[in-house]
Amino acid sequence: MSLSILIGCVLLVAISMLIIRLKGGSLRQYLALKPFSLSVGIGMLGLLLIFMIASQALTYVLDMTPLVFVDPLYQSVISVWLLVFAMVVVAPIYEEVIFRGILWSAIAEQFTAPSYSANHGAIVASIVTSLIFAVIHVQYGIYEISTIVVLALIFCYARIKSGSLLLPIVLHIVNNGVAMWQYIAQAA
Repeated sequence: MSLSILIGCVLLVAISMLIIRLKGGSLRQYLALKPFSLSVGIGMLGLLLIFMIASQALTYVLDMTPLVFVDPLYQSVISVWLLVFAMVVVAPIYEEVIFRGILWSAIAEQFTAPSYSANHGAIVASIVTSLIFAVIHVQYGIYEISTIVVLALIFCYARIKSGSLLLPIVLHIVNNGVAMWQYIAQAA
């Protein structure tokens, strides 16, 4: 599993880079790979923290166990640290490059025109990519998928607010890191 995530990441990023370059675009500009302000970063981290606390509270109230799918992965890996690296660092980077990077930019471009409102493209791109992002997480149930939609919308908002893909990547890493830490603490 860990190796498939790593290989998938390399292939998807390489193909994406090739497509952007063939279209004559700048990879850095198309993916919005630029610094973001510290104040926006702290604000978005605060929003993520509020989401995580609310999500944990709702999970507890509903008596859900959202990380059950990790059990067979965790028990079957040779290296727990490779699994942690793949799920906490690699998966968030390539998921953000694909969803809040390439796909988000492509959709936003299609819905940005003088006849639309200023944020129309960003709103459409955020809704569409968030729904697709949630659907690809088929290992989860309906409750978890709906939570992932909200999380993805937070990542999209971070992309819009910061003007950078780097902030959603950081937030995604933090989110997955906290989830993995909780899982490992419970599994131990």
